[in-house]
Amino acid sequence: MCGIVGFIDFTFKSNNQDLKNMLDTLSHRGPDDKGYECYKLNSCLVGFAQARLSIIDLSEKGHQPMHFNQYSIVFNGEIYNYNEIKEELLSLGHYFISTTDTEVILHAYSQWGEKFVDKFIGMFIIAILNKESEEVIIYRDRAGVKPLFLYENEFGFLFASELKAFHKHPFFNKELDISSVQTFFNLGYIPAPYSIFKNCFKLKPGHYLKFNLKSKITTEIKYWDLIDYYLLPKLNLSYLDAKKKVLELLESACNYRMISDVPVGIFLSGGYDSSGVCAILQKNQTEKIKTFTIGFHEGINEAQTAKKIAEKIGTEHHEYYCTSDDAKELIKDLPYYYDEPNADVSNIPTMLVSKFASQFVKVVISADGGDEIFGGYNSYKLIHNTNKLLNKIPDVLKPFLKKQFNRPFNHIINNNMRYKLQFITQSLSNVKNIQSLNLYKTIHTIPSYYNNQIFNQEIPSQKTFLDIDPAAFDNEIDIAMLIDYKNPLPSLLEKVDRATMKYSVEGRDPLIDHRLAEFLAQLPIEFKNDGINSKIIFKDIVNDILGKELMERPKIGFDLPIHTWLKNDLKDLFNDNCSIGQLKKSNIFNLEFIEHQLKDYQNNKLHFSPFIWRLFTFQMWYNKWMI
Repeated sequence: MCGIVGFIDFTFKSNNQDLKNMLDTLSHRGPDDKGYECYKLNSCLVGFAQARLSIIDLSEKGHQPMHFNQYSIVFNGEIYNYNEIKEELLSLGHYFISTTDTEVILHAYSQWGEKFVDKFIGMFIIAILNKESEEVIIYRDRAGVKPLFLYENEFGFLFASELKAFHKHPFFNKELDISSVQTFFNLGYIPAPYSIFKNCFKLKPGHYLKFNLKSKITTEIKYWDLIDYYLLPKLNLSYLDAKKKVLELLESACNYRMISDVPVGIFLSGGYDSSGVCAILQKNQTEKIKTFTIGFHEGINEAQTAKKIAEKIGTEHHEYYCTSDDAKELIKDLPYYYDEPNADVSNIPTMLVSKFASQFVKVVISADGGDEIFGGYNSYKLIHNTNKLLNKIPDVLKPFLKKQFNRPFNHIINNNMRYKLQFITQSLSNVKNIQSLNLYKTIHTIPSYYNNQIFNQEIPSQKTFLDIDPAAFDNEIDIAMLIDYKNPLPSLLEKVDRATMKYSVEGRDPLIDHRLAEFLAQLPIEFKNDGINSKIIFKDIVNDILGKELMERPKIGFDLPIHTWLKNDLKDLFNDNCSIGQLKKSNIFNLEFIEHQLKDYQNNKLHFSPFIWRLFTFQMWYNKWMI
């Protein structure tokens, strides 16, 4: 785990100091060691640098950039099955001078070329320079656990684990990408490949970039996509056989993530996902695993439940009750560590529990991804039931009704009713599963009457949802799960990456294991979510281990009193960022509309309150990075 940066400079003007300046912005990601090197090729100058958080092979032999023959590498992440791959390479005549997974990656690339990634179980950004062929190749893991930003202009390319590194290179021109701003307000995050700046983009999960430095041709290649497994015929096996296989995969995924030369702990929230992961891990360990829970005196608090589960499992449990002052002080730091706008409120508790865990361990295991692969979100039930209701309308009437009602509902004063009418009319379709896809989009985007009025100009929309053929799917829940896996999940994973790395802690996610996702995608939907019950097969497994009585509770999660804070203790900070004078600075907003929304918000009349947090998040980011 670490932070990496680099450049490809066709002007030959960059240098080690530029690399050092970029890397210094990522010191929190890798406080144990730093390395930066420039390579002068015939076609260009290449710079690689890494700030290291030592997890496997703590010796200086793990220093990066690392070299083997004509190859040089910088690497962020972990290859959990590196020992098995190493054994295979040893049998093929390779030898090793360290016990790092980084060295295994280099030898694997020299042995198998671009297909080497198919052997890896892990999370990674891998950048390799081939000095002989003058090529650079950069891989991102399948689910998008590890982030990578790239910037391109006429001088060359920059890449980095975090955007803030680009600000330290003379190539970089920080120009706002207005379409990405619209996407942020629409979704609350900016999905790959887009980024907040022009000429800047994210490498998509399951893809790699190949730079031919001689020809200056860049090729993006997809090496893995979960949709390929959803579109396979469903597996013909019994529920009990499927449950047995899922448990085997869960145990393998969890045990792999315990591989470390430093202490490992677990985030335990008390929900099914973290409790199940924790129970499986502790079952296979002789020593008590450290578990960490964060509690709040305000909002929803599951700390007491987590404590009961920790006692049942037998972990060494640690809990910390945060004050509102802890959270409110952290909010001021969010724009620095989330250097691209991200409006996920759970950034705050995730950072707080990471800070707490960092006092005890250097690696933490979390349980992100369970809802996306097992079918846990409440929105799946909403889509299923609404789809059933809309399907009672004869297909021949749907186009007519959509045309009749596909107009602004400004005459309806009640915002809640207006939103419901738009939700229904925008979703209607008589084409198989298009209606389901429309329902998903409507649920996960800002109401259209907001999106059409936020800005003072017409903005081209970005393609933020998948290009899929809904008719190829058997049911609407599989469609929603796939989109969640490929669209918001990488943003959620980046949230955890930023939160843990702020405190120099490595986060690992066993439920993101691609083998588990591939198998579950091929299971019949009724094994996962039948439209009434969620996470059926996973809950069944966890209940066998921990008991149904302890586990069966409504799904809740974190709930912070954000809006109470914004109107009271954080009122000055909110006004400093969201006053009309501040909003004028970017020259992108429809000030009359936003002023009206702010008044409704203060008077508790605003229907879509997430808009306010998105506005506040964006303005804090803008004032940090654009002024």
